Amino acid sequence: MAHKPGAKAASDRGDDTALVWFRNDLRLADHRPLTEALQEARHVLCVFVLDRKAGGAWALGGASLWWLHHSLAALAEAIGKAGGTLILREGDAAKIIPALASEAGAASVHCGRSHEPVLRELDRRVEKALAQHDIAFRSHRVSTLFELDTIRTQTGKVYGVYTPFARTCRGLPDPEPPLPPVKQLHAPDGKFASDRLEDWHLLPTRPDWAGGLRDAWNPGEAGAHARMQRFLADHLDDYGDSRNIPGNEDGTSMLSPHLRWGELSPVQVWHAAREANGQGRARKGSTGRSGFDTFQGEILWHEFAAYLLHHNPAMPDEPLRPAYNRLRWRHDPRGLQAWQRGQTGVPIVDAGMRQLWHIGWMHNRVRMITASLLTKHLLVSWQEGEAWFWDTLVDGDLATNSASWQWVAGTGTDSQPFFRIFNPVTQGRKFDPDGAYVRRWVPELQRLGDRWLHEPWEAPEAELERAGIRLGDHYPRPVISLTEGRDRALAAFRNEVRAAS
Repeated sequence: MAHKPGAKAASDRGDDTALVWFRNDLRLADHRPLTEALQEARHVLCVFVLDRKAGGAWALGGASLWWLHHSLAALAEAIGKAGGTLILREGDAAKIIPALASEAGAASVHCGRSHEPVLRELDRRVEKALAQHDIAFRSHRVSTLFELDTIRTQTGKVYGVYTPFARTCRGLPDPEPPLPPVKQLHAPDGKFASDRLEDWHLLPTRPDWAGGLRDAWNPGEAGAHARMQRFLADHLDDYGDSRNIPGNEDGTSMLSPHLRWGELSPVQVWHAAREANGQGRARKGSTGRSGFDTFQGEILWHEFAAYLLHHNPAMPDEPLRPAYNRLRWRHDPRGLQAWQRGQTGVPIVDAGMRQLWHIGWMHNRVRMITASLLTKHLLVSWQEGEAWFWDTLVDGDLATNSASWQWVAGTGTDSQPFFRIFNPVTQGRKFDPDGAYVRRWVPELQRLGDRWLHEPWEAPEAELERAGIRLGDHYPRPVISLTEGRDRALAAFRNEVRAAS
């Protein structure tokens, strides 16, 4: 068998070295690939490969690259403190990982198992290449609560609806407790070439649009744990009610980017929340469910999105309901641009889109409102919105992003009915009654009274003058009449339903 010069043959290795390939699991705690590698080998080579082309149309967006830089810096520091080194390489992992493993004399390569189609295909290529060097390839569950292939209906079919899926998951035994953090590592002998993180140029330069991200986030495993513990200690009780109030910054956990990059595992969050809930706090919110129950449901939605993508690899690009392939979306560059820039003239939508641009994240309730305006009132395709979110979100997760957009657009297997269209004015008054959220992100409207804040186009001219607002100048008029947009969407979707029946 051919090897690179200096590489050890399999018979000479003595299973002394293993390679751990980090991807979307940038942590040292509850990291099964790393833990199991240490159980079988004395030396562990830690590697991260950046392949800017691997995702195709879903290559990492700008906000994700910003987060990745800081998360990798934190991981490299943690690995260094444990005695190891994080090797960075850029290029095709199907070539880099087998070459590095052979060079290190590794008997095995361990990595986290992915539900993303591109990474699953990459795993097959890596495993095939490793086999040529007689090196074992072992993938482990790192980003879901359960093995996604094991969750089935009573008739053995794949779930397509969230509620019965979540009910089944709640009925399963809890995932086994998270693994403790790895505290000691020994790198293999020899020097292995590594890129410098700074040379990857993942951070923006001119213009530097990341100031809001720096103020809002602390990427890395330590920051993830600090945020989780703070939320569970202070806000889990009220989560059932407060999670819907976008002006309440503490109402949601804001753990999604930490989960997306694997700085926390869902298993860690699941058990930490259960432990916090067991400390005598089970107050029920207005929905009749405790904060813990509601939060657990959000973790299971994350699981369901991964499950859908695992079983429907075309989900990011194609409707889960094939009939909707025939729906004629509108080509509306002006409306799309107004939506992207937070200039639609609909205050709560504009507030959400500006929050997204500023901190790379948007409140979940507002995500639904903004997505509904785009796909229903403007009849712009959900793929357009999905692509914009992918580029601007620090928690841009392929599964949750595509599943959520299809839910709002009505094209998914588990979607809101086509005739349920969010009214942004009603939503704003209900969930931002004092206007705290809108006034923060749309400061042009700060002086407008609560009565008119969510529909300034209906405000008397005297009220607008008093607030120093001239519509079309200081703040745009709506890109579309909400009534007109709703009626147009109902007609389009109703015709599609009829054609499919």
